[in-house]
Amino acid sequence: MAKNETKRKATAAGIPVYCAHDAIVKTSELKPNPKNPNKHPQEQIEKLGEIIRGNGWRQPITVSTLSGMIVKGHGRLLAAQLEELDEVPVDYQAYESEAAELADLTADNKIAELAEMDDEKLVQIFADIDAGGIDIALTGYTEAERDSLADALAGAVESEEREDPDEDEVIEPPEDPVSKRGDVWILGRHRVMCG
Repeated sequence: MAKNETKRKATAAGIPVYCAHDAIVKTSELKPNPKNPNKHPQEQIEKLGEIIRGNGWRQPITVSTLSGMIVKGHGRLLAAQLEELDEVPVDYQAYESEAAELADLTADNKIAELAEMDDEKLVQIFADIDAGGIDIALTGYTEAERDSLADALAGAVESEEREDPDEDEVIEPPEDPVSKRGDVWILGRHRVMCG
C-alpha cells in the first residue's frame, strides 16, 4: 500500500505545518493570557513538544485580534519554547468583547475535560498505530500505559467469560468475516493481531 502524501501548508522553524493558519509568527512575539486558568505540567509540555516534532503542526496557536494575547494554545507555545522553535503557526480570531474571548479560552479547556475515553476503541487505535509503524509516543501514551490498558481489558473479558461458562456451545463462523488486517482481538489474557 502506498503511503498517502501529506501536503504541508508551510514550515515553522523547520517543522511542517499542516493546519490552517493565518501567519507564521516569531515565538517571542506571542503573549500568553495571564488569566489562563489552565496549568501545564512539565511532562505534558515535553510530550507535546515530541508530538509537534514527530507529527508537525496540526493545530495553530489562536491569538485574539482584540487583546493580542493567546486564547488557545498556551501549551503549544510552551512546547515550542521547550523545543527551541523560534516560530509557530498562528490563527487570528476576532472577539466582540473581552468576556467573549475569556469564555472561549475557558471553554477550550473545559470541553476537553468532559470527553470520555472508550478504552476498547483506544486499544484498537493502538493496534492500528502499531501496524502502521508509528511510535506510540506520538499518541501521548507510553508503551507501558498502552500495555496496561490492553491487559485490563483482557482481564475484564476473561472475568466475563468465567461468569458465563457455556463450554458446550459451538459458535459457527460467519459467512462474511469482519476481521481485517491490523485488527486486535482480545481472547482472555491473549491478544491476537490479524496480519
